[in-house]
Amino acid sequence: MSFEREWNNLKQAAAERQTSMRLNQLAPEGSGGAAPDLRSAPARKRAFANTIENDLEKPTRDAGDTVDATMTAAARAFAGWDTAVGLKKSHEKWEDQVNRLVGRLVTNKTQLRNAATQLGNTDIDVGHSLRRPQSNISGL
Repeated sequence: MSFEREWNNLKQAAAERQTSMRLNQLAPEGSGGAAPDLRSAPARKRAFANTIENDLEKPTRDAGDTVDATMTAAARAFAGWDTAVGLKKSHEKWEDQVNRLVGRLVTNKTQLRNAATQLGNTDIDVGHSLRRPQSNISGL
């Protein structure tokens, strides 16, 4: 069977199956399932941000710094050899990767804290608007 023929058969079968739009995240009708939880979790986002700050950032920086002294000593020991050049290049790459990783951790931490603040404020605003008496607009 040619590709074109197989592709046309697959398209036709897909068109025949398509009856209406469906939401995959909701339970099927009659199963008793409820709608998904739409609340934000600012406290959890802040907790994850604190974990990044307290448990990941410093150890990552420390691990990067640990290699510095060893690599520098090894490069000095092999001075004049191609090995020293290779060690220096690999050390530069290592430092770059450590800096990128720490940068990603800091970015993720900041984004989690910003999301926690923004979603928390949105939740508060929506709560206030739902509690506020609605004006009577029937006279329009």
